[in-house]
Amino acid sequence: MLINERETRRERLLQVANDMITAARTAPKGKGFDIIEIAVVTDDTIDDLSKAMLQYSEITGLKFITRDAENILQAEAIVLIGTKEKVHGLNCGYCGFDTCVEKLQHADIPCALNTVDVGIAIGSACAAATDRRVDSRVMFSVGRVAKELGMMPGCSSIYGIPISCSSKNPFFDRRSKTPPAEEK
Repeated sequence: MLINERETRRERLLQVANDMITAARTAPKGKGFDIIEIAVVTDDTIDDLSKAMLQYSEITGLKFITRDAENILQAEAIVLIGTKEKVHGLNCGYCGFDTCVEKLQHADIPCALNTVDVGIAIGSACAAATDRRVDSRVMFSVGRVAKELGMMPGCSSIYGIPISCSSKNPFFDRRSKTPPAEEK
């Protein structure tokens, strides 16, 4: 039997995506509250997300999102990691308010511990990708547009991690058809 690496790439990358979501799920969380949401985007949904990112870039004027929209088309899968909002009742003040009760009056400001939780989950997922020698990059832009599309209902902060297996990491240089002078 001869197995060509190119013919099994998709299957292997989807397994890595599964390892990444397991790592994100089992990452430590503040006070043990499991408010992390995780999803994997593939195939036509990557194309749809890329198109929505191009539209979002036009509306907002954020040119780097155009670059990232083109860039994710080189991904076999994108792991989305987000957090739902929940105050932890610690009155830590890290959100800028003295108490969690005060913070609750400002639903648009995330609980700092939720933000830390999503960061730890992202780090764990990226470590799983690195352990398997898969190319990845954390992209705020992907998560922001995924949020706009309602891909992870109830999540306040979402980040995308596209993954690829190629001879050069397509997410490292992050080139775009847009000239660098126009980027914000």
